[in-house]
Amino acid sequence: MKKTSIIKFGTIAILVSITAAGCNQPPKEKVTEKVVEIIEVESEIPEYFLLRPAIEKAYGYSHAVRIGNDIKISGAVSMDDEGNVTAVGNFQQQMINCYADLDKILKHFGCTFNDVIVENVFTTNMPKFLDAAVYRNEIYTKQFPTGSWLGVKELALPELMIEIELEVYKAD
Repeated sequence: MKKTSIIKFGTIAILVSITAAGCNQPPKEKVTEKVVEIIEVESEIPEYFLLRPAIEKAYGYSHAVRIGNDIKISGAVSMDDEGNVTAVGNFQQQMINCYADLDKILKHFGCTFNDVIVENVFTTNMPKFLDAAVYRNEIYTKQFPTGSWLGVKELALPELMIEIELEVYKAD
């Protein structure tokens, strides 16, 4: 899905200068060649991914988009394929469900949680998140990503207690 265009940055320039090494010697001709390279610039076409197409179209978002090596993943919540909140009242299970959905998206792009560089967590109950945050050690076994933990008044649906969004970098 790459579109390639070529940009030319000049032509070959040859500079000739004549220098004299001394009074009794004939002048020497010095030739300097400067070559300007042709640089190929690739413009990436975004690749969109819908985890639950009907739900995402109804709410008006894409769950993930890949442009080159960068992948942005919208906030995952504890929801079934019909758009119903799951694990109502169970913070720990909602968090596990979020990571399960994120894992499906990462696998679609050939990635793992080791490729995650940013994780932002939004929660309506920070004390419960802090109690459950140890679960992240099972998710991030190599290193933790950067990110923020944000306490918010509410999420998209009243029963939701946690939402997790990711940014991923996948080297070629």
